[in-house]
Amino acid sequence: MQSRRNAKAANRLMRKLLKSQGRAPRVMITDKLRSYDAPKREIMPGVEHRSHKGLNNRAENSHQPVRRRERIMKRFKSPRHLQRFVSIHDPIANLFTSSHHRELRSAAMNLWVKIARS
Repeated sequence: MQSRRNAKAANRLMRKLLKSQGRAPRVMITDKLRSYDAPKREIMPGVEHRSHKGLNNRAENSHQPVRRRERIMKRFKSPRHLQRFVSIHDPIANLFTSSHHRELRSAAMNLWVKIARS
């Protein structure tokens, strides 16, 4: 979460991502924000840059729970608040896959039917 999405912020993001990766990527896929071009030319001149609408779907879809919560709240109040939500949401969201959730719901309904009959 950034207060500004300009070339300086993009440059800082690129350096941080490269530091964590350890080596330059073969291809860089971003959204269509033009501020990614400047740091890409400066830091990674040999890397292919793709910014087509559909290529970023995998990354964008992984952020859907965060975006849903953000829409409900009409934006997070601060980056710290966002980080608190994401750090709690991520491990819990992984526990409940849809099939596991369906099994729990059917077990609860079976128990309810047994209680209602007696």
